[in-house]
Amino acid sequence: MPRRADPPILIVEDKDSLRAMLRHALEAQGHQVIEARDQAEAIRALEQSRPGVVLSDLRLPEGDGLGVLRAAKESDPDLPVIVMTAFGGIQDAVAAMKDGALDFLAKPVDPDHLLLLVERALGMRRLAMENLLLREELAVRRGAPQIVGEDAKLTQVIAVLQRAAATDATVLLEGESGTGKELFARTLHALSPRADGPFVAINCAAIPETLLETELFGHEKGAFTGAAARKSGKFELAHRGTLFLDEIGDLQLSLQAKILRALEEKRFERVGGNAPIQVDVRIVAATNRNLKAAVAARQFREDLYFRLSVFPVAIPSLRERRSDIPRLARYFVERFCREMKKKTLALAPSAIDDLCAYDWPGNVRELQNCIERAVILTDGDTIHARHLALSARRAPPSSTPVDPWSQIDLSGSLGDAVQRVATEVERRKIEEALREAAGNQAQAADRLRMTPRALAQKLREHRLTTS
Repeated sequence: MPRRADPPILIVEDKDSLRAMLRHALEAQGHQVIEARDQAEAIRALEQSRPGVVLSDLRLPEGDGLGVLRAAKESDPDLPVIVMTAFGGIQDAVAAMKDGALDFLAKPVDPDHLLLLVERALGMRRLAMENLLLREELAVRRGAPQIVGEDAKLTQVIAVLQRAAATDATVLLEGESGTGKELFARTLHALSPRADGPFVAINCAAIPETLLETELFGHEKGAFTGAAARKSGKFELAHRGTLFLDEIGDLQLSLQAKILRALEEKRFERVGGNAPIQVDVRIVAATNRNLKAAVAARQFREDLYFRLSVFPVAIPSLRERRSDIPRLARYFVERFCREMKKKTLALAPSAIDDLCAYDWPGNVRELQNCIERAVILTDGDTIHARHLALSARRAPPSSTPVDPWSQIDLSGSLGDAVQRVATEVERRKIEEALREAAGNQAQAADRLRMTPRALAQKLREHRLTTS
């Protein structure tokens, strides 16, 4: 029987009776079927329906099976194609196999042989997809942790995820860096009806803007210099599964409109292409930014924000669930001892006290790194507070705390004070962007989400230079 996530099978056959027989045989085994009568209809079906296997007659009234084979391989080099031919056309079928067809089916068609070849083709298709996703999976840290903890805030989030997983609604995970948003996204996928489909993740902040569009939507051969072959993007790879858009708040405005369209219409075009590609993808997004504030500052599209936040889920920081810290610490100790082939270490009471007293600004990721370092440094059988070195991470308390408002000039009218503060914030923000861009005005403008021309005007207003 086919898997729930198997894509449909495209039958290309001009004879209505044979096409109906093939369709009934496949549908009786639970397969979805798409039909075409000639090469032109087959090409349209390839563009719109993303079949998992193509079953095509070699002789068609318009075009031929070799044309269908070439179009299928052009759309996806890994797409399996089975050709059908009468007994006298066996040589043509062998030639088709040399051009990339997986196998051939002699007429009159034996339904059992047909189903055997289709199952084999689908198995190869699954394997090709798994290999394609393997590189992404290898990027995930070996032995990625499960969700560990019993704090009330954590169990509440898990309950919300379970409710969201049963739907196909877009989910927005909000939380600080290091809280494990991707782990929650993977849990959501595993609990959903799409669990048999792929989980594809992309960090929108880790890829340069010039490359991010092709990573998301793919590109056609020759779309730009160096595009030697067609490439599938993350949206295509996530077909019938889940696409995780991490750090969505850092997405450039120029790409937000295209992502909004892909979310609303479930279709897009590859870079350099004009044929629409239909996909069935469930979107989970994550951010450590305040997207409402970004919308107010016109740094994030309001319509995209509302489209993403159909089902918002707030991930608690580690300091908000301190009761889970000892449990998480022991989990990481056991894990790293196992990986390093060391005897499982104990945590001294002083170490647990220090762990619970620390605020963990880097959340679970920082705790994980801290425990890994402690396991490496410990020579005995117990991790003590000195192995954690948390005291060095704490900022020394100021003996004379300063009220920041005492440093601001609030004289004059309300309008004067607001204008004075806004001007100072604007100047400091521009200076910061110029420092981060090493004086490059175009890059600084990009960081500030404004045009180079507008930035140049602000530089004149504030009498700032980039030298």
